[in-house]
Amino acid sequence: MPVVGYAPGAYDLFHIGHLNVLRHAAEHCDHLIAGVVADDVLELTKGRTPVIPLAERMEIVGALRFVDQVHAEVVPDKVETWRQVGGFDVIFKGDDWRGTEKGERLEADFAAVGVRVHYFPYTMHTSSTILRRALDVIDAPEPVGRVARALTS
Repeated sequence: MPVVGYAPGAYDLFHIGHLNVLRHAAEHCDHLIAGVVADDVLELTKGRTPVIPLAERMEIVGALRFVDQVHAEVVPDKVETWRQVGGFDVIFKGDDWRGTEKGERLEADFAAVGVRVHYFPYTMHTSSTILRRALDVIDAPEPVGRVARALTS
């Protein structure tokens, strides 16, 4: 029986950490579904709107040769998403979730439906949050912007 995996994420400002999670996920299943979280769900769950709109993020993720299917994640409940995609056997998350309240809740919710949670190492040196902060500095009004440009030239 083929193993179906699900790798949810915002995939905003796509970077090496996203690539690593999806590549590693594909190595641990036969069919990989990448769940791209919708703009309004990101605003609800993270308190911010993504820089890149959902349709473009889905196109970027779907272009990866090791992603078999892309799903727009339009509800914050991962088990409801599991139902919407017709089920999967394993969900992949970064290990920054391991041992946290949200990670333990995810594990319990999915254990109830027979899905295992598989963690991958979080890429510490790059994140969308870091990239978003860099963009904020670049876009800052003078003189902060002038100082930032001087530091990067």
